[in-house]
Amino acid sequence: MHRRTIVQGAIAGLAASALALPALAQGTWPTGKAITYIVPFPPGGNTDTLARVIAPALSTALGTPVVIDNKGGAGGSVGSAIAARAAPDGYTILGGTISSHSINGSLYAKLDYDPVKSFAPVAMLGSGPLVLVVNASSPYKTLNDVLAASRAKQGGLSSASPGNGTSPHMALALLGYQSGVAFTHVPYKGSGPAVQDLVGGQVDMMFDTTLIVGPHIQSGKLRPIAVSSAKRLESLPDVPTIAEAGQKGFDMGSWQAVFAPAGTPKAIVDRLHAEIMKIVATPEVQARLKGFGMLPSDMTPTQLGDYQKSEVDKWAKVIKAAGIKAE
Repeated sequence: MHRRTIVQGAIAGLAASALALPALAQGTWPTGKAITYIVPFPPGGNTDTLARVIAPALSTALGTPVVIDNKGGAGGSVGSAIAARAAPDGYTILGGTISSHSINGSLYAKLDYDPVKSFAPVAMLGSGPLVLVVNASSPYKTLNDVLAASRAKQGGLSSASPGNGTSPHMALALLGYQSGVAFTHVPYKGSGPAVQDLVGGQVDMMFDTTLIVGPHIQSGKLRPIAVSSAKRLESLPDVPTIAEAGQKGFDMGSWQAVFAPAGTPKAIVDRLHAEIMKIVATPEVQARLKGFGMLPSDMTPTQLGDYQKSEVDKWAKVIKAAGIKAE
C-alpha cells in the first residue's frame, strides 16, 4: 500500500508538472529570442514607419530584440500569409491594416489566410482619416457641389487614387455607395503622381491622408472639401466631416494595428497589448501619429477584433456593390 501511494503521488506530481509547463513557458516569455515584426508592405510607408517607431521601444520594454521584416506584395497579403503560418509562440507579430485585414478578403478571389480567423488581435495603433480635396481653382466648395456636379456629368467626376483597392479608392467607393452617385476612378502608381495630376488639373478630385495632401492645402493649391472620419481633424478644424456635410454614418479611416498568429497565448497577447499601448501613449509617439495624420486609439484586443469584423462586413458590401476587383 505504501509503495502504491508513493507511485500514485509521483504520477500526480508528474501530471501537475505537465499542466504547469504551458503556464511556465508563458510566464518566462520572452526568453531573449528575437521577435519578428512583419511589415507586409515595402519600406517607407506608414505601416513600416510606425513599426520602426514602435520596435525599439518594444524591444527595451520586453528585454529582447524586435526585428523588422518587410514582406510586401498584393496589398499586404503576402506578408500577412507568412505571419498567419508562423508559430503562435509570441515571437512573430504583424503590422496589419485596413487593407490586409478587412478589404483584401473581398478584393482578392483567393487569399492564403483568413483576415479574421488566422490572427489574434493585439493592439490598434490608430486610424488615419482621409481628406477629400479638389484643385483650388475648382468651382466646387462643398460636398453637395461635388455630388451635384458628378450627377450632372457623364460618368461622374474623375477621382485619382494611389491604386486599385487602396484606402483612397475605398473611400471613393464608400461615398458612391452611400450617396448613389457615380464617379470615374483613376488609379495611379502611388499618391505622388496622383496628387500631381490633381494639382495640375488633369483630374477633378481625390481622397488621401493629410500627410499627402496637407502640404498642398497649406500652399493653397488644393481645397479641402470634407474629412472621412466621424470627428473633425485638429489640423483642419474648419473642414466638416462627410457625415456633417450630408452623408450620415460615413466614417472611414486608414487604420493600423498589430496582430499575432491565431493561437498565441492570451497572456502573451495581453503583455504585448499593454507594452504597445504604453509606447503609443508617450508624447513622442503621439506626436509622430499626429504627424502622420492619424488619430491614436486605445482599443482592447477584444474591441479591435470586433471592430475588424465590422470592417470586413462593411467593405464586403461596398466592394460587391461597386464591382471592384484586384488588378
